[in-house]
Amino acid sequence: MKHYETLLQKQDGHVLTIVLNRPDAGNALNTQMLTEVVDLFASLYVDPSDVRCIVLTGAGERIFCAGGDLKERKGMTEEAWRRQHALTEQMMRHLQECPIPVIAAVNGAAFGGGCELAVAVDFAYASETARFALTEVTLGIIPGAGGTQNLPRACGIRRAKEIALTGLPFTAQEALEWGVVNKVCAPDDLFAQTLETAQRIANNAPIAVRQARKSLNMATQSDLSSGYRFELESYYRTIPTQDRLEGVLAFNEKRRPQFKGI
Repeated sequence: MKHYETLLQKQDGHVLTIVLNRPDAGNALNTQMLTEVVDLFASLYVDPSDVRCIVLTGAGERIFCAGGDLKERKGMTEEAWRRQHALTEQMMRHLQECPIPVIAAVNGAAFGGGCELAVAVDFAYASETARFALTEVTLGIIPGAGGTQNLPRACGIRRAKEIALTGLPFTAQEALEWGVVNKVCAPDDLFAQTLETAQRIANNAPIAVRQARKSLNMATQSDLSSGYRFELESYYRTIPTQDRLEGVLAFNEKRRPQFKGI
């Protein structure tokens, strides 16, 4: 497992936990962290190895991710800003194309790019103490890490406009009611509950999970007829797998299947 300066990694079975690890800076996305996130997800795209689900969280108890590092950006030239933002674009594309399901455990404030990360992953659980906001318009910019695209898909266009155009924060409970997160947990239970869900996903047939995820993602990008054709193509790719045979056999033998991803 590769060492990074701003990221921590821990693997538990088939679940990889990635921790944004700049707690003294609110786990903000500086150039170093962006570079390392891009490198890590690029490597997972090339070789997922035995990782079947990813949990993304932040170090500490107060902040998941404060977004872009504004201290680093102070006085940054236009050209330097564009070069740094290119890393953000790469990060978001790697998240979109990641073959492994990603769940966020939002352990605290998720502002700006942190909120965008929370809605870019497959789904998120949040601590009761978490708060969310897209604050970019208060800084003279707009969300640029997929926020204007992923947030409406999570909570609807009218709510997304209210969030993005006001820049006002909202609570974990509001995030749950609006569809931004799937579950709100007590702070001490957040990681355990997220990990439990991740392990349940990881215990399922990896090829089937991957194909289902691809098909579900297509649901927001195409009409019903085209989406169903994509679903059928995804479905037929599971038929030749040994995991399909194992799943049916295990059901009939009344035992837990042992999926190998083949």
